[in-house]
Parts: sequence; structure tokens; C-alpha cells
Amino acid sequence: MKTALRIGLALAIGTAGGAVFFLLSLPLPWMLGALFATMCASIANAPLLAPARARPVVVAVIGVLLGSRFMPEVLEQAGAWIGTVAILMVYVVAVALVVVPFYRVVGRLDWVTAYFAGMPGGLSEMIEIGEASGAKPAPIILAHSLRIVVTIALIAFWFRVIEGRTVGAPVAAALAPLSLTDAILLLASAIFGSLLGKRLRFPAPTFLGPLLVSALLHLTGVTDSVPPTPLVIVAQVILGTVLGCRFLGIRPKIRIPAAALSLGATVLTLGLAFAAGAAMQGVAGIRIDQALLALAPGGLTEMGLIALAIHADAAFVALHHVVRILFVIILAPLVFRVMQGRGPG
Repeated sequence: MKTALRIGLALAIGTAGGAVFFLLSLPLPWMLGALFATMCASIANAPLLAPARARPVVVAVIGVLLGSRFMPEVLEQAGAWIGTVAILMVYVVAVALVVVPFYRVVGRLDWVTAYFAGMPGGLSEMIEIGEASGAKPAPIILAHSLRIVVTIALIAFWFRVIEGRTVGAPVAAALAPLSLTDAILLLASAIFGSLLGKRLRFPAPTFLGPLLVSALLHLTGVTDSVPPTPLVIVAQVILGTVLGCRFLGIRPKIRIPAAALSLGATVLTLGLAFAAGAAMQGVAGIRIDQALLALAPGGLTEMGLIALAIHADAAFVALHHVVRILFVIILAPLVFRVMQGRGPG
């Protein structure tokens, strides 16, 4: 019961934070409000517990939602995205070459820990691969958790304050009413997609699996429906609450330097993202805001939600983040083994 009460308190604080952000018309209110409120409560040592078991369910919902943006017309644009994917790969290498030394020199981490803290890959993948390679897990967890939070905040601030864009709830109306058949198809996308993702050992399987199945159903015109709005809002609140609870138990003397370090690393990364985004605009005519969301190191799920909120091409954003994660997962261990073989200092 104590565990249930702590989870309930976390969700109550997250829901309250989301409601306040919504009433104040702040960017991406339900996710960012929940994140901010539970992060503050976590820092204040409130007796919270993340609803971690619910996270696979909610990311499956968001995966189905993002997959619904892969409409048949997306195939017509696929050829132009070959050039942008190539730019993305160059950008990932550039980020690694800049941010890894930043964590080593400025952050004074050992090379192994700095390497996996600075790689622009997924949180869970970098922790798992890094720890297996001899890195210290705590700095990697802090680096990637703070990277996601700082990126979301900066991106939301940029679109709302600098560009004056409305960054509301990422809920799009379906092109047709949600019939029973559509509801069954979307539910099957979430359940079967999650099982498929685990079977094929996808990174973030309960997200990428549903996204893939949903994308296939929408690309082939089987359905054009999306998950209902209340379900998407609940998913955002839970996701924000889980992110905010990552700051539980972190001591202030570790928290403040890590936050400053993450801010510096994120600003460096976003600077490179702007440069790569300008290249995408020049090569394929991609809007700079859309390119930035496809490149920003804020997490596939989170950047996809912002893309939906500002009516950007969520399919373009999701595809490039999937490529980024897979590229880093494949490249990072290979390069690390080569570096270890040469005995870097």
C-alpha cells in the first residue's frame, strides 16, 4: 500500500502540474507540467515513486499516435529524405566529437564514462552498453536524463517565445470517426507492436514496435484514425511524471554541477543541430523548425509529441530519431572497441 500511495502521490502531483500548465497556456502542458511538478517534488525529497510499470503502456499509445502520421503521401517524400538522413549521420558523428571531449575535459569524467555520457543515443541503451563497457552508470543516467529535460525545455521555449508558435496538446483529430474496427486496429497496433518490438529486440521495443505497426496500417490506408484525446493526455501525464521522478535521491552537490554540465552539452548539441538543420533546408527544402525537431537530442517520444503539437511532419521527425538511435547503438560500441584496442589515454 505504501508503494501504491507513493505512486498515487506522484501521479496526483503530475496531473496537477499538467493542469496548471494547461490553464496558463504553457507549451506542451500535460507532459511538461507533469515533468516540472514532479521534478520539483523529487528535488524536495517528497515521498514519490515513479509509475514505471505504466511507462511501456503509455509509450505504446504515443507510438501508435506517431505511427498515425505515416499517411500514404509520406511515401512520395521518402526519396528526398535520403539526403537528410545522410546529414543526420554526419551530425551524430560531429556531436560525439564535440560533446564526448566536453564531458571528459570540462566534466572531468573518465574517458569511458564521458564517451557514453556524450553519445547522442537513447538513455536506456547508453546506460546498458556503457555499464557493460566499464563506465560509471550514475553520471550517464544524469547526463542523458538532464539532456532530455533541458532539450525539451529549450525547444518548447524557442517555439513559444522566440517564434511565437502555439505548442499545445499534441492531439490531432482523426480524418474519420473512431469506429469499433479502428479502435481494435489501434489496440492491436499497441499490443502486437510491443510484442513484435520485444521479439525483434528493438531499442525501446514498446515504443518502436507499436509505431511500426501503426505506420504500416496508416501507410496502406487500412485506417486513418488516431488514439482518443483523453488517452493521449493521460499518456503524457504519466510520461512526464516518470521523467520527473528520475531526479529522486540525487544529492544537491551532484545535481547542480550535473545540471550545469548538461546545459553546456545540450547548447553545444543544439548549435550543431541548427547547422545540420540549415543543411537539410538547403538540400531538401525541409523547414528549419522541423529539421531541428528531427535532430534535437530530446528523446524520440518527446520530440515526436512536440512535432505533433506545432503541426510539423511527425513522420519525418520520428524516422530521423529512429535512425539516430540505431546508428549510435551500432556505431558507439564498434568505435569504443577500436579505441580500447588502441589503448586511448
